[in-house]
Amino acid sequence: MPPLIHHPAFDAEFDPAHRFPMRKFTRLAEILVEDGLVAPGGFEVPAPALSAWLELAHDPFYVEAVLTQSVSREREKLIGFPVDARVAMRSRCAVGGTLLAARLALEGGLACNTAGGSHHAGPSGGAGFSVFNDVAVAAHVLLAEGDVSRVLVFDCDVHQGDGTARIFAEDPAVFTLSMHAERNYPTEKARSDLDVALPDGLEDDAYLALLPDLLDRAIREARPDIVFYNAGVDPHRDDRLGRLALSDAGLAERDRRVIGTCRERGLPIAGVIGGGYSRDIEALARRHSILHRVAAEFG
Repeated sequence: MPPLIHHPAFDAEFDPAHRFPMRKFTRLAEILVEDGLVAPGGFEVPAPALSAWLELAHDPFYVEAVLTQSVSREREKLIGFPVDARVAMRSRCAVGGTLLAARLALEGGLACNTAGGSHHAGPSGGAGFSVFNDVAVAAHVLLAEGDVSRVLVFDCDVHQGDGTARIFAEDPAVFTLSMHAERNYPTEKARSDLDVALPDGLEDDAYLALLPDLLDRAIREARPDIVFYNAGVDPHRDDRLGRLALSDAGLAERDRRVIGTCRERGLPIAGVIGGGYSRDIEALARRHSILHRVAAEFG
């Protein structure tokens, strides 16, 4: 089994009535143990991200505000929840988890976080349930430390990865691809290196038919040393905040094609779970576990 990363702090213990289904992180980890995908105590546990790492992608004043729980009300409104001590620690650990997944992927070819994909956080701060952009920070750290020289971000969350696009807008070392619902959040889109805007109601076959050419083009143009894969499950037909119509089988085949293509070409790939929104935590957590089940096929 490829390494799986989890930290108890991924769950900041929101009220179950909150729009953001925070409990899914705890339940996802439980399911992975219950179903034998990881042994009890078998998760790789990340360290919280250092402020110096976070400042590679975000304004230092914003980073300091998060770490001292002094984020403005205006910024908290953009994020969608107050940034208290638990949220700050959760966000640091999620970044640490994605960085650890990337480092383990460089060693063994594939690793997956049980959080991550907070792609709406941009250079100036958080937005859209995203406090820190874990993929952007991890990519910056790997580049700064000389572990890689080129990065591909392959983002299949139903919402555009606008924060990631803005962070790397002037960085030729990072190629950003966002495959998202055209009419979904955010209203004001950024410009990724490659944006694929999809019509409402798109189903499995039409979605999957796009992947071979997109993967080929992105890998050809990015020439990456590592791929960060955002496997958001909000393209699912039952997602509360999505506008597409993929099934569980469609999501699994999407993950299989992305991971399979990268592994066939010898590219390390780090998976993050991205978005997924439902009041039914059990169904949602199992949907997120599709990424880890498919990753097991490539162990």
